[in-house]
Amino acid sequence: MKLRLLRNATLKLEVLSKSILIDPFLAPKGSRPSFTGRAPNPLVELPTSPEEILEGVELVVVSHLHADHFDPVAQSLVPKHLPLICQPGDEDKIRSYGFRDVTPLADAIDWQGIRFERREGSHGLGPVVEKMGSVMGFSITAKDEPSVYWAGDTVLYPAIEATIAKAKPEIIIIHPCGARWDGDLITMDAAEAVATCRLAPASIIVATHMDSLDHATISRDELRRYATERGVSPQRLLIPRDGETLQLTARPV
Repeated sequence: MKLRLLRNATLKLEVLSKSILIDPFLAPKGSRPSFTGRAPNPLVELPTSPEEILEGVELVVVSHLHADHFDPVAQSLVPKHLPLICQPGDEDKIRSYGFRDVTPLADAIDWQGIRFERREGSHGLGPVVEKMGSVMGFSITAKDEPSVYWAGDTVLYPAIEATIAKAKPEIIIIHPCGARWDGDLITMDAAEAVATCRLAPASIIVATHMDSLDHATISRDELRRYATERGVSPQRLLIPRDGETLQLTARPV
């Protein structure tokens, strides 16, 4: 399996030689509104062109409809014939953009030998969840590939802990940028990233969704420093840079 971080939550996964694009956010630097008044978003350019990102893509997954996960540029450029998986409730909106093959992930979907299972998530806790709306995570499993749990835009709370305990994923992808909305934490932060590492001592944790948006409060460098000070090694917690590709392998049986 290959995982390439493009920017923010946007990933290109190669599973069973199939190319899967997750949460495409293709807007040019500074072309979207600021969340906090600090700077227009995104804070950085993509590491390559949208055309190169879309080359070879065979499936698209959209976890939720926030603009930093499926923006108007992506809605325009992603080919409308591609199969697209989304959370239940978003399918009609996505079809209104012209996409013709949209399937909500209510429970599990098998595609080309790859199994997707929906996982719970909470974009914050308390009243802020009503402002953020629903989100989903998902698991990916395939023969001879490492099992992946993509947690998504969620804080660490009991449902995430239960998923890790039940699924025992080999790879866990988290968003520990410490994003805040009106002061409320709406994604994991550095402390929750380290807690995730401790909940899953046999897993590799991959931190994405960093250094891209102006409501984030934790940088890659700050996360690495915080984790190292608490005994989490760089081999356990991977923090890829934009454009970087990780080669991920299954644990020996």
